[in-house]
Amino acid sequence: MIGSKSWNIVVVPYNPNWAEEFKKIEKELLAVINDVVLSIEHVGSTSVVGLYAKPIIDIDIVVDDTMFSVVKQKLQTIDYEHVGNLGIEGREAFSYKNKEHLMEHHLYVCNKDANELKRHITFRDYLRTHNDDRDRYSQIKIEMAKKFPHDIDNYLLGKQTVILDIYKKCGLL
Repeated sequence: MIGSKSWNIVVVPYNPNWAEEFKKIEKELLAVINDVVLSIEHVGSTSVVGLYAKPIIDIDIVVDDTMFSVVKQKLQTIDYEHVGNLGIEGREAFSYKNKEHLMEHHLYVCNKDANELKRHITFRDYLRTHNDDRDRYSQIKIEMAKKFPHDIDNYLLGKQTVILDIYKKCGLL
């Protein structure tokens, strides 16, 4: 859950069940927000077949800017709480409770024009079609998780060179 202070960084091989776990979360979300969202996107490493990942589903709910407050209110009815943008413009984070029946996940609501949404989708789609870079990204994630199993800042920093190189290849830099 977003906002957790104790990190135990574990990177595991791709699990085909992640797609089904996303669908379970999406179904629960759509039951209350279907009429006010543009789409719900499975992003992050668990959305890329063959990519090693921390077993946490990343989800971007895509909205028209005018609908954020409505979506926020509807999410509250199913135990999601808005926790702010966590320093990233155009992406609003939500924590949750009472979701033991769902896989651990990070939930964000993004404006359809947000740079962060574009970055998530572009990076995901690129890795889905470029196996060499997908495997290189897997390898650095495995190495950094072994080297920094309890240090999220250094884990992220250690991946940065590979991520920035992939960003260049897919037009994000």
